[in-house]
Amino acid sequence: MEQKRTNRAKLFSPRYLVYDFVKATASLPGLIWMRPRWIYETEAAKKRIRGGALLIANHYGFFDPVYLMFAVWYRRHHFICGQEFFESKFRWLFKQFLCIPVDRKNFNFGSLREITDELKSGSLVSIFPEGHIHDDGGNLGAFKSGPVLIALQGKVPIVPVYVRPKAHFWNRVTFVIGEPIDLVKRYGKRPPMSEIDAIAEELHRKEEALKQIAYQKRR
Repeated sequence: MEQKRTNRAKLFSPRYLVYDFVKATASLPGLIWMRPRWIYETEAAKKRIRGGALLIANHYGFFDPVYLMFAVWYRRHHFICGQEFFESKFRWLFKQFLCIPVDRKNFNFGSLREITDELKSGSLVSIFPEGHIHDDGGNLGAFKSGPVLIALQGKVPIVPVYVRPKAHFWNRVTFVIGEPIDLVKRYGKRPPMSEIDAIAEELHRKEEALKQIAYQKRR
């Protein structure tokens, strides 16, 4: 009962007023422009994401956070972004869109705790493991180990998503949703640091597999 009250209070929190208003008013124009289609890796990937989860995706442009909001449209996204965005005059706007600032050159315990607190409270947190926009002929950049550490610390599954943006205005935006990956179940709560980079590489291979699906399903 207490958990239900907490979830209800979170659902109608004033914290989400601007986010929900913009999302509601922009949904129809966004759908018309994107004409999105969703492809699911497996039957398990079709299930709605419940509770805390870390969503990872490729990062080709500044519009990617908007794409992810449509990819998993039924959840609010807490985006991890660079600290420098919170040092600009648009700081208030980034805060309203539930962004969590991190120092990408010095990722510290305070940032990790803020992110994991959101995850443990049942939020969906979205991150781009490449760490920056990477548009090298459609190739994915190397994945950083941060998402692995975050998912292990937060004890939440990782949901991989690949976004194939529009090459031309008449194209559709394609979202390929992967099956959730439970790192804690696979590797335990504290795998040795020597394995963390290997796990990040495994996630990179998963994202590459989703990319292949996106480009094989052309229309």
